[in-house]
Amino acid sequence: MSDQQHLIQLNVKSGIAYVALNRPQKHNALDLAMFEQLAKVIKRIKNNRTIRVVIVSGNGESFCSGLDVKSLLTDKKGAVKLLWKWLPGNANLAQQACVGWRQLNVPVIMALHGKCWGGGMQIALGGDVRIASPDCSLSIMESRWGLIPDMGGTLALSECVGADHAIKLASTSETLNAQQAQQLGLITQVADDPLQAANQLAEQLIQRSPDTNRLIKAMYHKIWCPKQRRILAAETINQIKILMGKNQRIAVQREKSKDVEFKL
Repeated sequence: MSDQQHLIQLNVKSGIAYVALNRPQKHNALDLAMFEQLAKVIKRIKNNRTIRVVIVSGNGESFCSGLDVKSLLTDKKGAVKLLWKWLPGNANLAQQACVGWRQLNVPVIMALHGKCWGGGMQIALGGDVRIASPDCSLSIMESRWGLIPDMGGTLALSECVGADHAIKLASTSETLNAQQAQQLGLITQVADDPLQAANQLAEQLIQRSPDTNRLIKAMYHKIWCPKQRRILAAETINQIKILMGKNQRIAVQREKSKDVEFKL
């Protein structure tokens, strides 16, 4: 198989699904192929009734450094594919990378290390539990590129932190260490070995009834975030407004450049 076919690894062992982002040479930066493979892996897990817990991690030096901006911004068709959806309240391909984990009927544990920025932070927010290494660096980084967070992480953010902290983090692209993130509620636990800690928690969860785990997850998400479809629609609509505004500004700049050239 080609390297592209292994961008997302899935292994199932003793009821635990191990998912690994596998683009280590790029710090697991997200391109279109990774989004597509994440959606397929989530679907495979959903259809596998033997899976009781999911652990998501990243190979290499980082969990995920965010979007592969150069790749995605030069691929207009890919950008449309990421944002397109049948209905405003549905999750598009980009949002599936976060929301898909929330929609599974089993607990999902995110094991974080290195860089967890932008799109990586959005994926992490899709987990029910986030365990980070002391060296982990976390940031909602989209505003650095003139974008808004639009991958569904807003759902979990509204459950984890107050509006003041959410606005500050999303607007400034501030980078937090693991201890700061835990204090704010962005992550659940700091551990020297996040994968080992995730395995220990997974073993505890497997001892409980799968129906109990399923209903607890569904009930708590519904209580803490009852307006999921409205939030997903707002993310996409506002991102499109941002992108349309950028295109208009670029067009105006080009016209001005032509005018200057003509006068010269």
